[in-house]
Amino acid sequence: MDNDVSAGSTTSTLGHLALGLTLLAFGLGHTGVIDGVSAADAVSLATFVGGIALFIAGLFALHDKDTATGTAFAALGALWFTWGATADAQVSANAAGLFLLLFALVALTLTLGAAGGPVLTRGTYALLFVALVLLAVARFGDSAGLGKAGGWFAAAGGLLAWYGATAALAHWPTALPGRPAGRGVTAAG
Repeated sequence: MDNDVSAGSTTSTLGHLALGLTLLAFGLGHTGVIDGVSAADAVSLATFVGGIALFIAGLFALHDKDTATGTAFAALGALWFTWGATADAQVSANAAGLFLLLFALVALTLTLGAAGGPVLTRGTYALLFVALVLLAVARFGDSAGLGKAGGWFAAAGGLLAWYGATAALAHWPTALPGRPAGRGVTAAG
């Protein structure tokens, strides 16, 4: 088994932990799987952990010349803070859908920008992108089912980010095991 463990920086680990917890709470709130818990209950966590802590982690990463991580965390922190700070505002479903769609474009940019980076990071951003697209379409089309599906994708992204942070701290493997090349197996096949 490939035990590629990226220790990562403290800033990166903290940022992934903040992103993971925020996404998990946000996602589970949209699924309705826990009775009496909604996405609105994640507002404080999104504002302070997903917003402020993640933004500060992004600034530290930028200071350390880690532009990919710094850009991701600062952008996501600003977006989470905006979502949390405006959660009580009365906006139309289409305005909320547009915000989620714009948030999804940021997640898509981060996913494409992480090409060649750690698989857990790419996976987190990709799951966030899918979640936000589903949540945006759910708002535009008033579809509770799509909203729940988006919540599950967000929760899965949160678990992936949380695992990445935990793996870095605990020195757990972060790479998938490679398929051993055997007789008759070529590099392409």
